[in-house]
Amino acid sequence: MASLYLNESLHPDAFEAGRRLPVGGADARHATQVARIRTGERVAVGDGRGRLAWGRVVHIGQGEFAIEADEIVLAERPSPRLILVQALAKGDRDELAIQAATELGVDEVVPWQASRSVSVWKGDKVAKGLERWRAVVREAAKQAIRPVVPEVGGLVTTKELVASVSAPGLLSEPEASRRDLVLVLEPSALESFAEALRLGPASLAPEAGRITLIVGPEGGIDGWELRELELAGARLVRLGPEVLRTSTAGPAALAALQVLLGRW
Repeated sequence: MASLYLNESLHPDAFEAGRRLPVGGADARHATQVARIRTGERVAVGDGRGRLAWGRVVHIGQGEFAIEADEIVLAERPSPRLILVQALAKGDRDELAIQAATELGVDEVVPWQASRSVSVWKGDKVAKGLERWRAVVREAAKQAIRPVVPEVGGLVTTKELVASVSAPGLLSEPEASRRDLVLVLEPSALESFAEALRLGPASLAPEAGRITLIVGPEGGIDGWELRELELAGARLVRLGPEVLRTSTAGPAALAALQVLLGRW
């Protein structure tokens, strides 16, 4: 089975055929002690920022290993950029959502403290929660062999989320334009997901630099939050006749987007 290991400290110049790329730390321990890689085995090493090298393992040491690169992959930045704003949810449902979203090609995930979120991040829990989400996203990117590990944005309140919708760029890049598309996944919405995307990549791609999907917690998005988001410029859309869990709504929409954008 093909495997990807990350070394975020690698310099871009290291990604050339014939170069030796080392891996240490937790990734190396997993490779040598759990996956039990062997010399000559072909694996991938990436920097998590778009560069990835395939090659044979040429060295295995104490807590480290190295490959000799024979194939280089340089991932281009996708357009439009896909962002998932995922409400905090009880148990591990929010983590399941961002794990699947990462495997399905999301570019950034943002934790949202919605009014109906049972899970609450306060004080030290904010840093711990973000650290956990980053770990989940990193492992999911490795599982999917993605050259780019998605970003994890800071925790946002509903007020901050609404502000970011009315003033694009607050959640992510400052160059974001008002052509960005913000979709709130809401089962009671009159507009369908397909209608909002104008039924295809030919019309969709030029329209948005970013597509942001907003998913509520297990109890749904409160009415006042829906009104505020809609007034700020977000569009309320339904995925279909079924009501999906908070852990599946975002990934389902992302999968549909990948098809509509012609990426799959």
